[in-house]
Amino acid sequence: MISRSYTNLLDLASGNFPAMEVKRKRFPRIMTVPGDVGELDDDQAYSVTSENPSSISSDRMIIVANQLPLRAKRRENDNSWSFNWNEDSLLLQLKSGLPEDMEILYVGSLKVDIQPDEQDEVSQVLLEKFKCIPTFLPPHVLEKFYDGFCKRHLWPLFHYMLPYSADQKGRFDRSMWEAYVSANKLFFQKVVEVINPDDDYIWIHDYHLMVMPTFLRRRFNRVKMGFFLHSPFPSSEIYRTLPVREEILKALLNSDIIGFHTFDYARHFLSCCSRMLGLEYQSKRGYLGLEYYGRTIGIKIMPVGIHMTRIESVMRLADKEFKTRELTQQFAGKTVLLGVDDMDIFKGINLKLLAMEQVLEQHPKWQGKAVLVQIVNPARGKGRDLEEIEDEIKESCRRINKEYGDSGYEPIVLLDRHVPITERVAYYSIAECVVVTAVRDGMNLTPYEYVVCRQGISSQESSNFHGPKKSMLVISEFIGCSPSLSGAFRINPWNVERTAEALNEAISMADTEKQLRHEKHYRYVATHDVAYWSRSFLQDMERTCSDHFRRRCWGIGFSFGFRVVALDPNFRKLSVDTILSAYSKAESRAILLDYDGTVMPQNSINKSPSQQVISILNTLCADSKNVVFIVSGRGRDSLSKWFRPCKKLGIAAEHGYLLRQSQDEEWKICGQSSDFGWMQIAEPVMNLYTEATDGSSIERKESALVWQYRDADPGFGSSQAKEMLDHLESVLANEPVAVKSGQFIVEVKPQGVTKGLVAEKIFSTMAEDGKLADFVLCIGDDRSDEDMFEIIGNALSSNILSSSTSVFACTVGQKPSKAKYYLDDTAEVISMLEYLTEASCPLPSSDNEDGENAS
Repeated sequence: MISRSYTNLLDLASGNFPAMEVKRKRFPRIMTVPGDVGELDDDQAYSVTSENPSSISSDRMIIVANQLPLRAKRRENDNSWSFNWNEDSLLLQLKSGLPEDMEILYVGSLKVDIQPDEQDEVSQVLLEKFKCIPTFLPPHVLEKFYDGFCKRHLWPLFHYMLPYSADQKGRFDRSMWEAYVSANKLFFQKVVEVINPDDDYIWIHDYHLMVMPTFLRRRFNRVKMGFFLHSPFPSSEIYRTLPVREEILKALLNSDIIGFHTFDYARHFLSCCSRMLGLEYQSKRGYLGLEYYGRTIGIKIMPVGIHMTRIESVMRLADKEFKTRELTQQFAGKTVLLGVDDMDIFKGINLKLLAMEQVLEQHPKWQGKAVLVQIVNPARGKGRDLEEIEDEIKESCRRINKEYGDSGYEPIVLLDRHVPITERVAYYSIAECVVVTAVRDGMNLTPYEYVVCRQGISSQESSNFHGPKKSMLVISEFIGCSPSLSGAFRINPWNVERTAEALNEAISMADTEKQLRHEKHYRYVATHDVAYWSRSFLQDMERTCSDHFRRRCWGIGFSFGFRVVALDPNFRKLSVDTILSAYSKAESRAILLDYDGTVMPQNSINKSPSQQVISILNTLCADSKNVVFIVSGRGRDSLSKWFRPCKKLGIAAEHGYLLRQSQDEEWKICGQSSDFGWMQIAEPVMNLYTEATDGSSIERKESALVWQYRDADPGFGSSQAKEMLDHLESVLANEPVAVKSGQFIVEVKPQGVTKGLVAEKIFSTMAEDGKLADFVLCIGDDRSDEDMFEIIGNALSSNILSSSTSVFACTVGQKPSKAKYYLDDTAEVISMLEYLTEASCPLPSSDNEDGENAS
């Protein structure tokens, strides 16, 4: 039965608990925590954090995919099952790039239906002989999981097909989403049975298992986990139509590294993270990363390659079976163009046929000479769309062959059947050009296989792979391998006329040029094989996971909102008991508070402080032991108006350029420069970007100019902010100003004006007055507040604060910070401040009256 620990995940999917009474025998597992697997599946309020290192230390890779790299069939004599490796499976081939001493385990399902009474025996055989752990999905889950959510929702959407009408049967079906979550849960349970979370690497493959990282991360906080997507990832405009879009994004972000074939796919994913989750990626020394609650998720861009040894062995076998010789004789005197595609609505097969028809019409010299051999592999899915496209393909073949065919000559040869790999390799060997016209596809390794086959076998044992090495490629720009094949003709398959011209140019090109293009492609394919791909992915996974055990991790959130926070071991939540104890003992206290995002929520429309905040500040200020300051980037006019009821409150406006100790004192300018001629240079630049960026605006302060883009399109606003930052730094290079970016802002302000200097000035003034602070509370949420946190450490070493001072530098939100403490949100900040007011000295009656009148 499904463990109670994860009912909230399934509840999110369904709103109720899916019935899945499936009991399975468990395999032995290396345990790193006391107890057994059964105990781990009970309702627990914690995750296994691997605080105690395992006694066994050996790297092991657990590869998880929808299907195991096995072939299975029943024996006729005793009706038992026989299994053998599927040599063509990418999951099996990637082992060649992993260390020889690394143990590999596979978790996945089988293509065949294993009866319940056979499953335990089959599981034992596969574990012992193949190190495979099969996942058996109940029929009602399998249908809705694979044929339902995977093939009717994710697959079309990831290939840019939207369910425009109910007739397409693509409208979101929540029961299919429930099955998808349930299936991912079952795969996860199989991993739990064999995992050693301290040492094992988990590598999850493809869109079938996109929510599995959340299950694993919830159970094992520090597990080393990578995910690779083998299909395209759509643009944010397409992906955002998925009703469970954020659940899937957040689940993927529980991985340590996420891999894509091309930058386009990765860029779309990053755009979705930016637009839907507000996350921005960074590039550090060539590596892309997303900061997510203290964890850095690596973004890997690496197209998969082919297994060179496997292709060469198949070529030798084809040679021995005389396949190549037969086809050479069959197509003697003909120029063969080849297409190898699955029967799929996205492969653009009919567009290829129309382009071939155009070649024959526009270039009659190819009539009777050029032949397009189109291999159509059996469909992996099913549906009315597939039947329609199959009928369309066959009709086009009949029409073209009738129009341009002749006795003994057919311009289109359609092989609508399963073609053995030896026969396919033989076709590669005789083809002058391979044509791929997919309108949207993942990697598509057909061009790579073709290039290797045209290179031939290096040894002398082959008799059919001699002569100049040349090959030509006409490939769609919408497939994953397109960027890596720069010598190919890249075409838009929808443009039939241009595709036809590319076909004509490819087969008409001089042999010397064909050879040069072939050599360039072969160098790339030979050096970027599947071993290179898997080795590179493992190296990046190791690098990304290298600091797992140096950081303090804990899980927060429910359902698919679950994530792991990984921060410095000394970073912890500010305890009310801890701060109250220090507050009560102190004789001279400094309290520094940021405003927006600290005592005022960032998303609040009305920015004036509440009566509760005013009352708290008045009570704190009335305590003679306290020096209380609001340190904000806002202008003094707004702050003076909002805090007029707080007579004794100190205010530092514009990040400290303007300072006032209390309402009775005059504002002092703390900046070093009074020359603001630079504003006449900076403001026109900002105006240019404001006019070009809808939703942006300029705020003019006495000492600074701020360009804010909170209401602009997130992607465009961020891009414009980066461009503006460079622009301003260039034109203001000789001016005494600093140009900085913050949360949805770009700010230009005088040099030497920071919140850190404000804090230092406050501490110095207190020390000069003989009130050296023995208690410091500093709370902020933004990048500018980090200056205050940093200066506190310096103040301790420079004797502005004493070594015995109780320091509470606190950031709002759990995130990397120079502060040692955090509070979750503004509500917690206000609640904590209320506790401090209760511990403050009683107010004199006159002060009470003044405070009440002022309020």
